[in-house]
Amino acid sequence: MDIEQAQRDVRTTFLGGFVGQTVSGTLWLASAALATWGSARASILVLVVGGMFIFPLTLLGLRLLGRPAGLPNGHPMNALGLQAALVLPLCLPVVGAAALHRLEWFFPAMMVILGAHYLPFVFLYGMKMFAALSVILVASGVALGYRASPDGWSAGGWLTGILLLAFALLGRALVRRELSRPAGMISPEFA
Repeated sequence: MDIEQAQRDVRTTFLGGFVGQTVSGTLWLASAALATWGSARASILVLVVGGMFIFPLTLLGLRLLGRPAGLPNGHPMNALGLQAALVLPLCLPVVGAAALHRLEWFFPAMMVILGAHYLPFVFLYGMKMFAALSVILVASGVALGYRASPDGWSAGGWLTGILLLAFALLGRALVRRELSRPAGMISPEFA
């Protein structure tokens, strides 16, 4: 199997990241809502603990849409997908340290590691949109971290939730357009 075919498998199986990013974006918005109108502890717990269920909920969502729930065993992109998935939980101690120092750094720190998490998706999916998402998340996280104040500490949660949902729709639209093209014709955004 060549790389382009393996990337196409990932794009079409996961709908350009649509289901996973929808699950993740919804989780970020729920966490931001709790940060705004609830408690900081509940907000953090929702994002951190809920984050452990993003992939299983993504697979469930794919099944509910009548899609295969993941790539077949032995697919060459499975290992990279696992490695990309582990970036975020392995970086959580850094987020914890930042938030213990200043609570308002929680969302910005999460944004930076989420951006790092999405960078390998550029190759995994063969979609340049993930580079844009990565850069936007990291730059926004750094900017919000520098401007962080206890009064507006949920801004990063709201921004990230909205970005994830917007990029979920973009990924789905790009894959739909690709699937509507004649076989063998690859669109420029994947070249």
